[in-house]
Amino acid sequence: MSVSIKSEEELARMRVAGAMAAEVLEMIRPLAVPGVTTGELDKICHEYITDHLDAIPAPLNYNGFPKSICTSVNEVVCHGIPSDSKKLRSGDIINIDVTVIKDGYHGDTSIMVGVGDVPPHAERLMQITQECLYKAIALVKPGARLGDIGSVIQQYAESNYYSVVREYCGHGIGKVFHEDPQVLHYGRPNTGLVLQPGMTFTIEPMINAGKRHTKLNARDGWTVTTRDGRLSAQWEHTLGVTEDGCEVFTRRGEETF
Repeated sequence: MSVSIKSEEELARMRVAGAMAAEVLEMIRPLAVPGVTTGELDKICHEYITDHLDAIPAPLNYNGFPKSICTSVNEVVCHGIPSDSKKLRSGDIINIDVTVIKDGYHGDTSIMVGVGDVPPHAERLMQITQECLYKAIALVKPGARLGDIGSVIQQYAESNYYSVVREYCGHGIGKVFHEDPQVLHYGRPNTGLVLQPGMTFTIEPMINAGKRHTKLNARDGWTVTTRDGRLSAQWEHTLGVTEDGCEVFTRRGEETF
């Protein structure tokens, strides 16, 4: 595994890209309401990223992906393709995943949004998944290991009777969208890569209400759903390891780390 250590200049650029990605999510979150289509959310984000931020939406044409953001609704685990025919309904939960490229560097982040009147079981899944992310971020510092991150996520999710998706994971990020290391959301403590200052990666747990197994849509080659059709949730941040902890580049205004 070849993990790049970012320079101060590179970290400064990632800080800018991360702040922009967070800004896009803060802008789009109130617009995820009953009746809006995921295609409309995509168009709004695309225009905001290109026109307002003078940046590039990384997903667009990435390995053939046709849209500028990912919108994963209900049982969709990740990589949902925005559609002009997919209207959000009250009770839905949606993951909105945004990656911005600014001056060659990526900021990658996602949130869950409850649409209209969301049932308590769905709210709980979203909350526990976010707490999985926060517990993992709290462990990131020099000398910690990737297995510590995966372990705390797995233990917390499973103690709340949820399961952890294993086919998809967090990843190193910088000038390259997806680079080493792979950041698994399950595992054993005191195993895996030792973290060092200057490493940058995402943590993005995908937590299922039912079983962990997923399936890939063979027709579009992107959309991943739970095999049992039950709900899935995901939250994501891009962060960098500092001398004494970590910096969350994609932190939103309501978050404190």
